[in-house]
Amino acid sequence: MIVVQSRRLARRTEELAAAQRRVDTRANLMAGGREAVKQVWQTANILRKEGFGAAVRSSIEDLADWAEVERPDLARLAPSGRVAILFSDIEESTALNERIGDRAWVRLIDRHDKLVGRHVKRHSGYIVKSQGDGFMIAFAQPTEAVRCSIDIQAELNKRHNDIRVRIGIHAGKSVRRGDDLFGRNVAMAARVAGEAEGGEVLVSESVRDAVEQAGDDVAFDEGRDVALKGFSGTHRLYAVLT
Repeated sequence: MIVVQSRRLARRTEELAAAQRRVDTRANLMAGGREAVKQVWQTANILRKEGFGAAVRSSIEDLADWAEVERPDLARLAPSGRVAILFSDIEESTALNERIGDRAWVRLIDRHDKLVGRHVKRHSGYIVKSQGDGFMIAFAQPTEAVRCSIDIQAELNKRHNDIRVRIGIHAGKSVRRGDDLFGRNVAMAARVAGEAEGGEVLVSESVRDAVEQAGDDVAFDEGRDVALKGFSGTHRLYAVLT
């Protein structure tokens, strides 16, 4: 009798557990559905208000947003509190992926990532985060950020001319609790990279000045004045001459 009751209790327990799993699954599906609907509506609103380009985010924008939220302490990478931030991504990566196919794209990204990682290490940089075809990299010295970028572009031109990478660099001073100030520098670096063309290394005026003050023989063009989203006035950006 006791054995029978024990078996019935075990079956009942399993039935209750199964029922709970079904309830949890339905709840998760409903929550996921609501979130999906929310994202669709948000995207639709962006399309309606700002056009298609605003809804298609680049790796640079995603990485900048991530850094704002997750890594407000990045200034501590450099004892002086001054950090050079480099953003890069592959120009027209979505179109390239569609043209060559997923398998070839994965192989290409793997080669690209290894190339970038090798040069970053050689120039004492720190890969903060990589996402898709984009990188966010921090350097204690602006000169190292620029030199790293030159080497990356040179090797891409020599060995991997099937892709064109755009690079932007900005350097700024941050305070200990520099969420706002550092966030501004991250945003500026992302905006600079967004203005770069494939195969180009574009830097802010602060980076150009730091490199020249260090006596490095890197050459820059005369610069161009651009308006950067989220920043008032115009800002002069300089392309590295290689």
